[in-house]
Amino acid sequence: MDPEAFLDLANQVIKLKMYPYFDVAHSLLCALAVREDLGSGAQAFSRKHPLACWLSTMLVIFAGGMVANALLGEPILAPLKNTPQLLIGTVTWYLVFYTPFDVGYKVAKFLPVKIAASAMKEIYRAKKVYDGVSHAAKLYPNAYIIMVIVGTLKGNGAGFSKLIERLVRGAWTPTAMETMQPSFYTKASLVASVIFVLDKKTDLISAPHALVYFGIVIFFVYFKLSSILLGIHDPFVPFENLFCALFLGGIWDSLAKFLGKGQPKEESKDNKKTN
Repeated sequence: MDPEAFLDLANQVIKLKMYPYFDVAHSLLCALAVREDLGSGAQAFSRKHPLACWLSTMLVIFAGGMVANALLGEPILAPLKNTPQLLIGTVTWYLVFYTPFDVGYKVAKFLPVKIAASAMKEIYRAKKVYDGVSHAAKLYPNAYIIMVIVGTLKGNGAGFSKLIERLVRGAWTPTAMETMQPSFYTKASLVASVIFVLDKKTDLISAPHALVYFGIVIFFVYFKLSSILLGIHDPFVPFENLFCALFLGGIWDSLAKFLGKGQPKEESKDNKKTN
């Protein structure tokens, strides 16, 4: 592709408006995630506890803004003032849980629809990460770590609010902490936040901002589609294992176990000799 045409495409992507189509895709997948998290009892739960079902879905949809606002000392419920997005979230929640013959859920699960919605959601995620970094940069211009944290929370707030979201539905799962087992989306949002901070605050990245943003979008979309079509769920795992082995005690723990295996044998031989 011609470099100028590629740059023009990148500029078009960065100017995309999220309302209403990308908001619909985001809300649809969030409602779908809540239903799948409920498992086989999703329909029965939605009939018996519609308010809890709606609240948990809205919490997932607006999680990024709520969690980030809570850390930044801003009103936690401020994201809910976006009435059009709230209406979109409510409509998609209803379609996924309450349409006759479960048509809404089946359409959402239809592979072409899911692929298109997932690609749009990843574009939406990139925008949220960038908005989070930019917002934190205005409040704390020199606090790079805060920018990264807020960008990560904006990108995958649903992962960090899962404990509360399940509690709203009456399920207490204290081990479901994103900090204990970060998902790919948290790791990807963290990497994207770091890149956006470097692009915004340093001279380490010389490429135009539109190309950096477009590269993040491609990264998100590519690995999301790979997880759906190829079953590649977390490409960071090999690098994490290598890093842990080299710098977080993995090699030394393995060496200690290896050396420890020989000690009992030597001790048992000594005991036999003494006997």
